[in-house]
Amino acid sequence: MIKVTDLQKAYNQVTVLDLPELEIQQGEVFGLVGNNGAGKTTFFSLVLDLIRATKGNVTINEIPVAKSEEWKEITGAYIDESFTIGYLTPDEYFDFVGELRNMNKNDVTSYLNTFTEFFNDEIVGKKKFIRDLSKGNQKKVGVVGALMGHPELVVLDEPFANLDPSSQFKLRKIIKEISSDQGKTFLISSHDLDNITDVCNRIVILEKGKIVKDVPKTETTLKELEAFFTGEEVTGSGFHDEL
Repeated sequence: MIKVTDLQKAYNQVTVLDLPELEIQQGEVFGLVGNNGAGKTTFFSLVLDLIRATKGNVTINEIPVAKSEEWKEITGAYIDESFTIGYLTPDEYFDFVGELRNMNKNDVTSYLNTFTEFFNDEIVGKKKFIRDLSKGNQKKVGVVGALMGHPELVVLDEPFANLDPSSQFKLRKIIKEISSDQGKTFLISSHDLDNITDVCNRIVILEKGKIVKDVPKTETTLKELEAFFTGEEVTGSGFHDEL
């Protein structure tokens, strides 16, 4: 699905991301964690061709993202509020994205109805501009927009941030159901270790632009992640052994 080869990004001769090799398979729910400045958003931005690599390349289904537009047909993403259009209402925005995804009005309505519980009667039909919504509701609009049109790949940067606890649990359920039922590939970053370990089946830790851990999820992953970031030891886990 996604292949990274000799990928580097540098600013003013300072390398902020250095990934010699990385492959993400179709259907994986890939979690990316790390402290601020670790390179998570930089990596997602390179995957989506929002910035250009200093060296190396990224391919999606063998399509070089920096040289072709074809991968966009199968990819949905929400990185930040710039991915929505603040002067539109959510209804207008969803209609706009639906048209890009070849969905008619009935398709859009039916699709949005599946998110009624997640929206909590605060999004659709309220005639408020996206820019005037709470940060949490802006996040909901962006995430649901990214899922429109059944993309094969969905990239979400900090999707749980600004959501209240109930909405976080609802989003976790949505991601797990979609990945399980439809076999979509997700790339998700989060500072919330509980959320990321709940929804992801593979987790990578970035530190200063480099991968320091790449592990499948197990029953002890959450404790091991917590131990990694607190500097504590988890006996017998092997989690602290560098790749």
